[in-house]
Amino acid sequence: MSSPVRTLPAGHLPGQPLTALAPMQDVTDLPFMRVMAHYGAPDYFFTEFFRVHAQSRPEKHILRSIVENQTGRPVFAQLIGEEIVHMVRTVKELLKYPIAGIDLNMGCPAPKIYKKNVGGGLLRDPAKIDELIGSLRDAVPGLFTVKMRIGFDSTENYQRVLDLINKHGVDLLSVHGRTVKEGYRSDVHYDFIAHAARTVRCPVLANGNITSADRAAAVLTETGAAGVMIGRHAIRNPWIFRQTRERLAGGPASLRAVFQPTLADVREYIGRLYRETQGPGVPESAHVAKMKKYLNFVGQSVDAEGKFLHDMRRAMTEAELFAVCDRHLLAEPSKLFATEPYPGIIARPNCEAPVESCSLETVTA
Repeated sequence: MSSPVRTLPAGHLPGQPLTALAPMQDVTDLPFMRVMAHYGAPDYFFTEFFRVHAQSRPEKHILRSIVENQTGRPVFAQLIGEEIVHMVRTVKELLKYPIAGIDLNMGCPAPKIYKKNVGGGLLRDPAKIDELIGSLRDAVPGLFTVKMRIGFDSTENYQRVLDLINKHGVDLLSVHGRTVKEGYRSDVHYDFIAHAARTVRCPVLANGNITSADRAAAVLTETGAAGVMIGRHAIRNPWIFRQTRERLAGGPASLRAVFQPTLADVREYIGRLYRETQGPGVPESAHVAKMKKYLNFVGQSVDAEGKFLHDMRRAMTEAELFAVCDRHLLAEPSKLFATEPYPGIIARPNCEAPVESCSLETVTA
C-alpha cells in the first residue's frame, strides 16, 4: 500500500532549497528562535528534544517554543527515546499543540545519550529502528521526520536504515554526514548524504559543517539534497539563513546582493541575544556565563588573532562583557564580520568535541 502524500508546510520561497535550524539542546528555545527570526528565519524550526521515558511529560519550557512561537515559521517537535509505548503516548500529547510535525532524534552522539540506546545509539539496532519508526508513523497522522547520522561506529547499517525511511513513509530526512563515534572531529562525508538524496523518496536536508551561504550552495551541489540544516554556525552568524536564500536566488546579481554584516551589526546582535535570553530571576553571573558560551561561536569571525575571545572569556559581569564587545566591535564598526570562521580560532578550546542536542556548553550541528 502506498503512503499518503503529505506536503511540507509553507515557509520557503518557491523553487529555493529548504533551510532549517538544527535542534540544539539549551539553544533552540523560544528566545533563540525569536532572535533568529529577527535576522532572517529559516524555513523550519525544530525544538530541543523532548526526553521520553516512563515518567516523562513534555517539558513546559520546550512547549513554549511551540505554543508561544510567533516567528511565522513551522515548528517540529523532536523526541528522543526508545520505549515505543511512551513515545506513542508523547506523540498523542504533542498532537494537541500547533506543531508542524514530529521529529525523531537518531543522531545525538553524546555518550550519556547513546549509552541509553537512544539518539545516535539507535543506529546500532536496525530491528529496533524498524519497530520504532513504524509505530511512530502509525501514530502521526501528519508529518513525521527523522534526523540521523550515517552510522554508529561504522556505516554498515546505513542502507538498511535508509530502506526503513522509505518503508515507513518518512516525510523529511535530515542527515548529519558523520558517524556517532566520529563526533565532530572528522570531515563530513557528504557522499553519504548524496546517497541518501538519491535513495530515499522524501526530501533530504544536508547537515554538518555548513559554515556559510557559499558553503551551503556547494554542499547542495555536491549532495543533490533538498536543503540544508544549520546549527552552530547560526549561533555564530544569525544572518546565515537570509544570506543562504540570497545566495541561492539565482543569477550573477545574487552574488552581489548577499547581505554582509559589519561588526556594528554583530554588536547589535549580541545586545539583542542578551536581552531575549535573559530569564526572570536568573543571576547576572549565570546569564553572563551563558552568553559567553554563545559568544565562543560568534568570536570565531570577529578577529583572526582571537583577541575578542580572549578578553570576552575573562569578563565576569554584564558591564565587563559589553565593555569588551564595545572595544572590539565598535572601534571599527564598519569592518565586515568574517563570512567564515577564522582558521585556528576555536569555539571551545577545552572541549573540542561539541555535541548536538546535548548542551549549550558543547553544542553544534
